[in-house]
Amino acid sequence: MQLTVDGSIVFAATGGRPHAAERPLAVFLHGAGLDHTVWALQSRWLAFHGWNVLAVDLPGHGASAGPPLPTIEAMAGWVVALLNAVPAANAVLLGHSMGSLIALQAAATAPDRIAKLVLIGTAAAMPVHPDLLAAAKGNEPAAIDMVNLWGHGFRAGLGPSPAPGIWMVGIGRRILERAAPGVLFADLSACNAYAGGMAAAAATTAPTLVFCGEMDQMTPLKSGRALAAAIDRSTLEVAEGAGHMLLAERPDQLLAKLATHLDSSIL
Repeated sequence: MQLTVDGSIVFAATGGRPHAAERPLAVFLHGAGLDHTVWALQSRWLAFHGWNVLAVDLPGHGASAGPPLPTIEAMAGWVVALLNAVPAANAVLLGHSMGSLIALQAAATAPDRIAKLVLIGTAAAMPVHPDLLAAAKGNEPAAIDMVNLWGHGFRAGLGPSPAPGIWMVGIGRRILERAAPGVLFADLSACNAYAGGMAAAAATTAPTLVFCGEMDQMTPLKSGRALAAAIDRSTLEVAEGAGHMLLAERPDQLLAKLATHLDSSIL
């Protein structure tokens, strides 16, 4: 579906189900250089289990108009504007990587609008290696290579996927390749500059699921543990042997945790 947020067209996938007023809302926020398609399994599952779903393309990504937003704070403000455009009194925010920072900052900025959080592949700070930033600034293929190499766990690099016929590393590459020039650099720069994570965690009152990969090289497990400890009402779950791309690497484990954390009877 298409929405208008801050005067620009935004695309959001609904999981294949029309919205119904009586259902709670789940908003999915993707990572740097990616788009709504990374949430295909999770968004569709929730849509068919009693939820309104918006898996959004952030501004400048996928089918959404406008340039990418320059800071995590600006993206969090955009999420609040999205809730006003739907409209929705409150929502659950699910974010992966950069999307988890956006969700965390939005929850701290507008706590009355956020019912719960799910932070996946996350940390309070996400510094980016200078070589990756330089390659992304030049729109070099090496930037995609680095994201894929550092983003996937060992088993993903071998090829097997929990979903038969799926090549995790190849799909990740294709999504990054179709991003417009400059988008990956803008996103990585926003992550690199963000310094408000621990303050946002301390201000967050929403019940939060923190889902981390044991072997994550981009947001190491120790950083995810520290973030979870800083959030008053948090639950930490660790995917053994997994890397950063948990939506693809551990889809069944993640769905099981979502089913528990997002029980609509306790919203």
